[in-house]
Amino acid sequence: MIPADEQLRDGIAVVDKPAGWTSHDVVAKARGLLRNKKIGHSGTLDPDATGVLLLGVGRVTRLLRFLTALDKTYTGELVLGIETATLDAAGDVVATYDMSDVDPVAVRAAAHALTGHILQVPPMVSAVRVGGRRLHELARAGREVEREPRPVHVARFGVDPVPAESDVYQFEVVCSSGTYVRSLAADLGRALGGGAHLRSLRRTAIGSFTVDQARTLDDIEVLPAAVAVRDYPSTTVGPDVAVDVGHGKRVRLDGSVPTSAPEIAVLDETGRLLAMYERVDDELARPVVVVAPAEPGSSPGHAHG
Repeated sequence: MIPADEQLRDGIAVVDKPAGWTSHDVVAKARGLLRNKKIGHSGTLDPDATGVLLLGVGRVTRLLRFLTALDKTYTGELVLGIETATLDAAGDVVATYDMSDVDPVAVRAAAHALTGHILQVPPMVSAVRVGGRRLHELARAGREVEREPRPVHVARFGVDPVPAESDVYQFEVVCSSGTYVRSLAADLGRALGGGAHLRSLRRTAIGSFTVDQARTLDDIEVLPAAVAVRDYPSTTVGPDVAVDVGHGKRVRLDGSVPTSAPEIAVLDETGRLLAMYERVDDELARPVVVVAPAEPGSSPGHAHG
């Protein structure tokens, strides 16, 4: 691991979360390792799940919403024929079904039917708020409440039987932010006339950040802020406009930025991230998050629209 005093104070860390740790445990450990209290994560992983967890360090904590919005990829295993209270292997068994006659063709067809734009009911063991309280808090108190279905997008739900175990399927899911994979597993079981639960889960990617690039906490490294928003279109500005960006002024976009891009990373000529902007119209953009404020005493130039 790079010593804390040589690590960047503002940036992103790509961590491979170990099993048995909450996402908050990882953040707390990183704060100690990096000697930086200003660290947050871009999307919770369940304690038993492993894989990619993105940490914003310093000013990059203000960019976490842009990371949370990225699509996610998961792999894991699900078990047909057994429903649990938490929809995963950690919960008590609440129902069993004989699903020995369900063949892989039917399972693949049911999984395919759960792709595209679908409505999904959040599980009781989630951080969604209902009536001002998080669902997992209500679940711990033994209460179950009505939940409104939420729109999500599942680009891929691929399943294959595990040869050595009947009723166990390995899967890969590519989905939008806010999708609950445990709910997908449960819905798959119901669609097949029985039930199912999640046995294991690993997040292998968030946007372009893959598990191959992730590091253990013992080997944590803070990457530059610009890396955090590499999945977004970017534009590079000269010194004068960079000062304007630091003062939170609007900027005029050049033709290099697609007009279809609602959010744009603004970089200086050295590749340093200055801010995230949002498009006002085909030519103008306004600041959403300024990561590199202008130096004291610097004067903004003329307004860019």
